[in-house]
Amino acid sequence: MKKLVTLSFIALGFLTTTAQNTEEVESVSNGPELKKWAIDFGAGINKPVRPLSSGAFVNTPSLYQVDLGVRYMFNNKFGVNADFGYDNIEGDKVSSNFESDYYRFTLEGVVNAAEVLGAREWTQRFGLLLHGGMGVSFLNGSDPRFQDTDHMLNFQAGFTPQIKLNNSLALFGDLSVLGHVRQDLTFDGVDRGVKRGFDGFLVNASVGITLYLGSGNTPADFAVSPINAKVDDVANKMNKMSADHKDDDQDGVPNYLDLDNATESGVRVDSKGRAIDVNKNGIPDDMEGALDSRFATPSDLQTAIAGNNGANGNSKDLVKQLINEGYVNVYFKFNSTKPATFSLGAINTIVQYMKDNPSATANLTGFADEIGGPNYNKTLSERRAKMVNDVLTAAGIDASRLSHNGDGEDASVDKNSAEARQLVRRVTFRVN
Repeated sequence: MKKLVTLSFIALGFLTTTAQNTEEVESVSNGPELKKWAIDFGAGINKPVRPLSSGAFVNTPSLYQVDLGVRYMFNNKFGVNADFGYDNIEGDKVSSNFESDYYRFTLEGVVNAAEVLGAREWTQRFGLLLHGGMGVSFLNGSDPRFQDTDHMLNFQAGFTPQIKLNNSLALFGDLSVLGHVRQDLTFDGVDRGVKRGFDGFLVNASVGITLYLGSGNTPADFAVSPINAKVDDVANKMNKMSADHKDDDQDGVPNYLDLDNATESGVRVDSKGRAIDVNKNGIPDDMEGALDSRFATPSDLQTAIAGNNGANGNSKDLVKQLINEGYVNVYFKFNSTKPATFSLGAINTIVQYMKDNPSATANLTGFADEIGGPNYNKTLSERRAKMVNDVLTAAGIDASRLSHNGDGEDASVDKNSAEARQLVRRVTFRVN
């Protein structure tokens, strides 16, 4: 009896210490949203290992055992569990015909290993509980064996894998081992005649379902520690800040302030990332000088046509000449197939010429600068020509009057100059 009292105080001390520690953790990591109560119901198999009387055998494993647990979690890491169970212990019916009833009650401490070990960082569905504690057991022998009730002190430990179904239900499996102190009867109900120490041993395996209760919306078994959630929140905010402060078009204005995040390389921009265009003609001021010698604006064409009409009246031939000599081009931003805004006038010029000359045909040739691989730039130049071809078709020009191809890189300019590279990212026209 003295040993039993000593062991009881040790177990109670363990549970008290666990509760105190978990309450301290609760003050910093628990939240009112947790469902702290859980009811675990399981059923499965058992294996009485010892003691058995001479000649007594049980099946491996034996059916059946049932288990009911009422669990309270102080937080998402630690809790306590009151476990009630029943085992039906039978002989193998051939060499050993007996049947005994085994009842148990155990008070345990519970550790949420999935949270303690950091598994919540990679899974929110699977869990693992560890449990251990002490209690009392009762073994009733039955005919043809000795009929009596054996009262024992038990120690139980086990682990419980979990699968979360929703915020109210989970499936679990459990493997537990029980040790007994002062087991007077064998599991087949025979009086051993001597009182022993810690010599009883039983294994239980169960599957079952957990019902979560409480006013919260998240089971404590699967909750993420608020401190971890705060870390994740800070990390997400830092990632967003990093993304916002990127400068994709390298114009010195971060993305979150940039109203035009695709300005041409090397041009000056305002505080909103828009290219500076003082005369509002759609051409960035830093590019206008370089384009003047290669790009005829609609006003330039009108002026030239008016002057040519005064000379010989052949404005159509002049427009054709300007187009074929490369003064009418569609320009593109870096690594883009979208025509630059200032090129819309060139497209309008081609459309108007083709409508004014119903028998005319046009060949479109795309180019790219030298930045990037030759094969990629060849494909990019073809896509640019196809894009302009589609725009002309959409504007009412019959597709049979148009052809297009890509000539890849144009190496006629200094590849280290952003302004020069803008000149060769283009589609040219040849009209007949």
